[in-house]
Amino acid sequence: MQRARAWHAVTAAVAIFALVFQLVLVIQGGVVLDETKRFGLGERLWHFVSYFTVQSNILVAAVAVLLARDPAADGRGFRALRLAALLGISVTGVVHFTLLRPLLDLDGADYVADKLLHMVVPALAVLGWALFGPRPRIDRQALVPALAWPIGYLAYVLVAGGISGWYPYPFLDVELKGWGEVIVSSIGVTVLFLLFYGGAWLVDRRAKVAP
Repeated sequence: MQRARAWHAVTAAVAIFALVFQLVLVIQGGVVLDETKRFGLGERLWHFVSYFTVQSNILVAAVAVLLARDPAADGRGFRALRLAALLGISVTGVVHFTLLRPLLDLDGADYVADKLLHMVVPALAVLGWALFGPRPRIDRQALVPALAWPIGYLAYVLVAGGISGWYPYPFLDVELKGWGEVIVSSIGVTVLFLLFYGGAWLVDRRAKVAP
């Protein structure tokens, strides 16, 4: 239990630090992803909270804080939150590595913040789940509320992007890619969510009870 507490505490600390670090850089006018257009502070803050990466890191931080207090936490709400965080941060890492990383040309503090949010926190979160659980905690009842967030996020991005002309990710940019490509990308990411859920469900059922 002590090792689990320590791991979750470190995960929470790194996730919170990464979020605050990125927020400070945004306030100072730093680059997020590879934006070339400069925006005002209000728009930069709105963009910051509109990134799926930021939202998934917030969920990981919240869950890690709960698990640092009680590594055997359970409950209907906790299961949905834990599953959403696990799936969201897994998709964040994979999408960044496959679709976004080749597009980026960051350096200095912007590079460090990007790697913390997209690589270090996902690795800590997934490894923490694999090593320390808690499990079994994944069931079909948790899937619907866990998927409600990314589906709602997609709807928000498309509506807000259609109004403002700004999209957080190139593969969701209707003006740049067109509706056909955006729909295909959205379906692909949804399938990725479901594949991760299936894999997590199998591990949760077949691995030994933890903690």
